[in-house]
Amino acid sequence: MIDFTNAIEEFNNYQGSEKKKTLIYNNIKYLVKFPDPIMEKNKNISYINNAFSEYIGSNIFKMAEFEAQNTLLGKYYYKGKEKIVCACEDFTDNEHILYEFENLALSTNPDRKIETELTDIMDVLEESKMIDTKEIKEKFWDMFVIDSLIGNTDRHNGNWGFLLNKQTNEITFSPIYDCGSCLNPLFEDTELENMNSAEIKNLAINCYSCIKLNGKKINYMSFMQKMENKECNDAIKRRFKKVNINEINYFIDGIECISNVRKKFYKEIISYRYNNLENIYEKLKS
Repeated sequence: MIDFTNAIEEFNNYQGSEKKKTLIYNNIKYLVKFPDPIMEKNKNISYINNAFSEYIGSNIFKMAEFEAQNTLLGKYYYKGKEKIVCACEDFTDNEHILYEFENLALSTNPDRKIETELTDIMDVLEESKMIDTKEIKEKFWDMFVIDSLIGNTDRHNGNWGFLLNKQTNEITFSPIYDCGSCLNPLFEDTELENMNSAEIKNLAINCYSCIKLNGKKINYMSFMQKMENKECNDAIKRRFKKVNINEINYFIDGIECISNVRKKFYKEIISYRYNNLENIYEKLKS
């Protein structure tokens, strides 16, 4: 793994809940995310696995031929202790800035607070005069489909967005970023060791997006199995055929710093979701 300890550090202006540094490595700027100690009911968990989730999630998007943020797994020594980190390449430059969806929502309808209700999101994309509505809606639903595969539970309005050209005001869908909440990062290896296939299948099926429908978080699989949303159906037909489960498994197996029990869990939970998506895809084709 890459050692980022002696990388050049710059002032950090990135937002978000995780501990992070802005580091320059090989002349490239990275947002380097650190594990946070977090509190869950009655127990302490070291939030280390979000680095693996970020890295794997971003790369699965790439495997599905989606433009996604470049990520690197690495280590950083602090007070003699090694920390596993995920370095996320900064995809902005002198001409382009990140313009999060929540900012587009505010500028489109300043009289209404837009949260993660699906109808509100669609209304903003329909009403905005700054974007190519058809293209952006397709990208949104494509993102939704791959998020369902990796089990991303935190695609809120600040975790996706656009690249804004400061010179021309042109807006395009940004590379995918912030996948750290996918693949159940809060489970420790000891918990995974005691988890049977039925429990993993249950986790795979009962996975909820933070996007809501009628005030309730969307269950990815239930929503897609109903096949009632044409734009989502079209995204499944577009994007599923680009997913290669063998490529995903090979990639996960090649990550040296992840335990075998965690690799097994990742592959099994993704496989359940992949099979569900395949069934939906075949029904939509017929």
